[in-house]
Amino acid sequence: MAALGVVFLTFGSLVEVLDLSMAAIASLTVVFAVVELRGKYPVLVYFVTSLLAFLLLPSKTPVLFYACFLGYYPMLKALFEGRFSAPVAWLLKFLCFFVGTSLTVGLGVAILFPQGLVWQARYLVLLLPLAFVFWIYDLAFTRLITFYVVRLRHRFRFLNKP
Repeated sequence: MAALGVVFLTFGSLVEVLDLSMAAIASLTVVFAVVELRGKYPVLVYFVTSLLAFLLLPSKTPVLFYACFLGYYPMLKALFEGRFSAPVAWLLKFLCFFVGTSLTVGLGVAILFPQGLVWQARYLVLLLPLAFVFWIYDLAFTRLITFYVVRLRHRFRFLNKP
């Protein structure tokens, strides 16, 4: 799973227009680990993918998106939706989004972009539209996970436990 995540992040690193979308697609490997493997395996997939991608990829932008938010979000999403009511879960997910994107922008400014003040100003202007995009992303993510569990999971018989 980690190797597949690194492959997705490599596509995002080589074609820089795809950096954010490939980081989101790489997070599907963590979703698969959450649904099928549970326990410590989703955390291991996240850490190994982040570490290998950071060490191997020439462009660190997709790794930054993945490591600072998109990689660990599927684990938190499952935790929040499983333990809390819907309004509290949404509040926690948006809080996680704001912390993750702030971390991404902060590290991106510190590491990747020397013209930091311009990026910080753009981030503050784009915060509300980004929150709306995150809301749509979360709804689409939920639909994709539901589609996998309901329609596709039974087709992978080798993964089903007896």
